[in-house]
Amino acid sequence: MQEIERSAASVEEAVEAALAELDATEQQVIIRIVQEPRRGVLGLGSQPAVVKVRLKEGHSDVDEEVLEEQADVAADFLEGLLERMGLSAEVETNLVDGNMYVDIWGDEDDTGILIGRHGATVDALQDLVRAVVQRRTDERCRILVDVEDYRKRRRSQLEARARDVARRVARTGKQEAMPPMNPYERKIVHDAVAAVGGLETVSEGEEPERRVVVRRPR
Repeated sequence: MQEIERSAASVEEAVEAALAELDATEQQVIIRIVQEPRRGVLGLGSQPAVVKVRLKEGHSDVDEEVLEEQADVAADFLEGLLERMGLSAEVETNLVDGNMYVDIWGDEDDTGILIGRHGATVDALQDLVRAVVQRRTDERCRILVDVEDYRKRRRSQLEARARDVARRVARTGKQEAMPPMNPYERKIVHDAVAAVGGLETVSEGEEPERRVVVRRPR
């Protein structure tokens, strides 16, 4: 069964590169984190993230029990975090289109703080949850943290934009670059373009200016 190893500045970027090469979605593979990234001191002793990614037999979906276990861990952590922050919010888990979300709901002022400018705070919460889930379960975190459906709305917007770009590239033959995005959003674009068919996507540039380029196969 095909397995590849990739390294990058972050686990998400390494996984993104492996999925692009395997032409697979995250639900179709088994991901093992070989090495977490480390920044080092004064540029010394830094190390990249290293992952091994293997296609599943029959490309089966992720076990729902695994998702539920991770969601419970994430929800418990977030409830404690929000309490310590003194924020009034509720946490619940929801499985939507094969993705397990831990949703945060509450007062507009509090949830606005949790979303942050351009989603920066909810992205930071996602990073915290990812670290906690992986440490407690010894498995790659597949949970998505959302606040007042911000991430779901953003996903729908990105998918629609990616499909529009894909259709235009297919019609004109001229490649197009999407705006800079984080690894999670780039993955949404990769999958949306793949669903259109007949095109390929590559990620170019360095973080935080890394972006997806949509083009005809070369």
